[in-house]
Amino acid sequence: MKIRAAVLRQMGAEHPYAKSEPLKIEELELDRPGPGEVLVKIGAAGLCHSDLSVINGSRPRPMPMAIGHEAAGTVVEVGEGVEDLVPGDHVVMVFMPSCGHCLPCAEGRPALCEPGAVANGKGRLLTGAIRLHLCGHDHSEIHHHLGCSAFADHAVVSRRSLVKIDQDIPLPIAALFGCAVLTGVGAVINTARVQPGESVAVIGLGGVGLAAVLGAIAAGATKVVAVDLSPEKLELAKALGATATVDARAPDAVEQVRAHAGGAGADFAFEFAGSARALENAYKMTKRGGTTVTAGLPPPEATLPVNIVSLVAEERTVKGSYIGTCVPVRDLPRYVDLYKSGRLPVDKLMSGAIRLDEINEGFDRLHDGSVVRLVVDFAG
Repeated sequence: MKIRAAVLRQMGAEHPYAKSEPLKIEELELDRPGPGEVLVKIGAAGLCHSDLSVINGSRPRPMPMAIGHEAAGTVVEVGEGVEDLVPGDHVVMVFMPSCGHCLPCAEGRPALCEPGAVANGKGRLLTGAIRLHLCGHDHSEIHHHLGCSAFADHAVVSRRSLVKIDQDIPLPIAALFGCAVLTGVGAVINTARVQPGESVAVIGLGGVGLAAVLGAIAAGATKVVAVDLSPEKLELAKALGATATVDARAPDAVEQVRAHAGGAGADFAFEFAGSARALENAYKMTKRGGTTVTAGLPPPEATLPVNIVSLVAEERTVKGSYIGTCVPVRDLPRYVDLYKSGRLPVDKLMSGAIRLDEINEGFDRLHDGSVVRLVVDFAG
């Protein structure tokens, strides 16, 4: 079938993207789903900094590529062997497919699936297939982005890239659960295991960071300190329930956070800014015996200077978190239930909806920090 999709042919375009137009809306040929695959009609897809890092080249991927990885939609057709989904089901895409058989999957850590990581790195589906092609005589392959390629009206994905959800949650909101919510809330609940009464600092208030603020509140943290450069995002964090906010530009930002967290520092400090400097500050904001968690993805060459004496003598912990250390089939429905009960108001992270044709302008807004989560609404 023929589809419309946002295709990136070369990384590193100059900003503003509205002028350089790194993403072109092209007509592509989409194959029918093969064994273990599913055809999904995309309802909505969120714009994330992980997409932006491919556009600007800081996270290299094979080109050309149809990008987009945070989405929700409706099942249209299932391939051979897919027996637990039927046309009409609503699903959320997960950007790390899990094979279910490798050692990390067997250990209950599907975010670290080895075949999934290989497939994502090659721009292929978990099955090893590429289902996107140029139309016409060329018929060249177009790579998949993280197994999803969601900035398109339809996508073929591995069954293991999907989680079924109830149909009473709007698809533009459901889309946010596939990345922002799994990553941010999961970092708090799964990676750090924040307990009621503990203190939390969150550095970087994009969609993932603000989801972590919501997760910390839902987990019962009594002190939640939000840190960012944007006054608007700090104000939003306060409205979502953060107990204090700190301007990251302040010369004494670390001291302010430590004071707001109880004086000795935070039990847990989370870094979502994708900056080595931000992670270094997060470490300084963490108390003795505390844990610093990072889910930010800076350029691959970035390193972290750590005072080893403090790491040892103060029994500190530094942890990475990928997709919130989640088991998506377990966690995503739980987070949806928290949303329905009002304990995880994910809808407040929505900055608005755009058309697919406006996607370059949308990434300009994400780049300049003026939005939290924009969503391409294919029903709009």
